Amino acid sequence: MRRSPWATLTVLALAQFIVVLDVTIVNVALPDIQRDLGFSTDGLQWVISAYTLLFGGFLLLGGRAADLLGSRRVFAAGLALFGVTSLLGGLAGSPGLLIAARAVQGLGGALLSPAALSILTVTFEHGRRRNIAMGVWGGLAGLGGTLGVVAGGLLVDSFSWRWVFIVNVPIVVGLVAVTPVFVRRIVPHDGNRSFDLLGAFLGTGGLLALVYGVVRAEPAGWASAEVAGCLAAGVVLLAAFVAVEARAEAPLVPLRLLRNRALSTAGGALALNGAAFLSMFFLTAIFLQQARGGSALRAGVEFLPMGGAAIAAAVATTPLVTRFGTRPVQLAGAVLNVAGLVLLAQAGAHGSYASGLLPGLVLFGVGIIGVAVPGQIAAVVDVAPREAGAASGLVTAFYQVGGALGLAVVTTLSTSRTTGALADGSAPADALAAGFHRGLLVAAVFSTATILITFASPRLAPTPDQIAEAAAAA
Repeated sequence: MRRSPWATLTVLALAQFIVVLDVTIVNVALPDIQRDLGFSTDGLQWVISAYTLLFGGFLLLGGRAADLLGSRRVFAAGLALFGVTSLLGGLAGSPGLLIAARAVQGLGGALLSPAALSILTVTFEHGRRRNIAMGVWGGLAGLGGTLGVVAGGLLVDSFSWRWVFIVNVPIVVGLVAVTPVFVRRIVPHDGNRSFDLLGAFLGTGGLLALVYGVVRAEPAGWASAEVAGCLAAGVVLLAAFVAVEARAEAPLVPLRLLRNRALSTAGGALALNGAAFLSMFFLTAIFLQQARGGSALRAGVEFLPMGGAAIAAAVATTPLVTRFGTRPVQLAGAVLNVAGLVLLAQAGAHGSYASGLLPGLVLFGVGIIGVAVPGQIAAVVDVAPREAGAASGLVTAFYQVGGALGLAVVTTLSTSRTTGALADGSAPADALAAGFHRGLLVAAVFSTATILITFASPRLAPTPDQIAEAAAAA
């Protein structure tokens, strides 16, 4: 049966849309989730981190599974898993159940996203049609991130926080039903059948142990046996991961790729960019509602200028990379990130949105894309074409993992500042503002480190064709 490639693209883009939507739609629901389920302040960040860690940790395994088992099969399985765990998250009655659902939901996304991208690149031949398809794919993903904050606010204010998860279910059911009709079966690759499951579990387990140790540092103390044990276990597991990857016949992370200067510096910059973004989004969503007293919908609307700035920056950044190269554009983006975060850190609990928050949000929206686009291009443009997919998956995993680790550090330090301010007699709103300010300044340190890494990166000047190829591998 002949299938329209544009119908295939519609299914794939909608699936990617809800994966991206789910990152931002949850943020504006966090205060309601905390109040309803009784999350502790330091535990709340696991609603975000459980998803991003499992997504980033198993992303490369998802790509390998798509190659070896067939992209359509893995795509449908990941989509179904995403839908089931969305329903379980919406029905969760305790913090533990919600975090578990979010973790497995991240695993579903890690299966779904690389399989969808693999189908897309096979469906559209190299050239203009693929570039259009990639533009639609990326555009809908970006739109999902922007609309998520408003959709989340509407659902929370009109119904409850549970609907930010349940809303995925009918969409997933529809997509699973039409996938066999509109997405053709792709024959699995022949060759090495290794999935490197051990590598995936060691790497993800090590990262989870590190994040848990950092999160527990505030209530238990850095010198406690619990924290020291978790951090030590994380280091041991990650060391074992590196040893396994160095000896594996078909490693998830080809360590030779990290010897590529462009890829390694791009990966570091994107990891720090993820840390700054997730931290800022998490803190600001809570600040707008708990410190400034706004509704979830109002918080979503107040985030919109940042999303609009990011979309505009995405359109402008690629031509700038073509003209000036990757390093100057990434450097400018990192500087804007620092400026935006420092401005946001001046906002008070009772000040004007237009003068206190809006300028920082817009600058940060432009800056985050200014780092992300040249970083993604630099990661793949200087590697062999046969390894471009692996390189792109690797830096995407760096972004997700860096975001989770950075969020753990920022949340711990922000909570510590808020707790101290309350102990000193500050009003709750002012104490939350103090924690917000410290957290954003720590995020600004991450962006400052991005500037330093950018200076160490090579100055690449990719051609328009190379940029199109990089987009196809992204």
